[in-house]
Amino acid sequence: MLFKFKSKASSDLIMLEADARWLLKIMLDKDPDKGIILQQDLPDAILRLEAAVLQDEAARQQRSENAQRPVSDRPEHAADDTPAEPLEPVRLAQRASPMIKLLKLCLSESCEVVWGV
Repeated sequence: MLFKFKSKASSDLIMLEADARWLLKIMLDKDPDKGIILQQDLPDAILRLEAAVLQDEAARQQRSENAQRPVSDRPEHAADDTPAEPLEPVRLAQRASPMIKLLKLCLSESCEVVWGV
């Protein structure tokens, strides 16, 4: 299934369901099949997405630094030998970038974003 995000400020943003639900969960703490982000809610949605992107990038950087250390110096080796949770192959920044651009454009044009209608 595809999600189509619509706005008067831009052409439609079409995403795969899993990616759209991931971003909606970050922005709204839920992932409804249809909805609207009102103009007054756009700044909060943008901040939430940007904060999640920064957190994801920091986690990736930390994992990269840990992987470059000798095994005996790694923090996870000291606790136990369970592998760390795998990261998504595509960065959150790559998935969120088109949505952040759409939200910022909608904010500048004073319009909302709708989907599932």
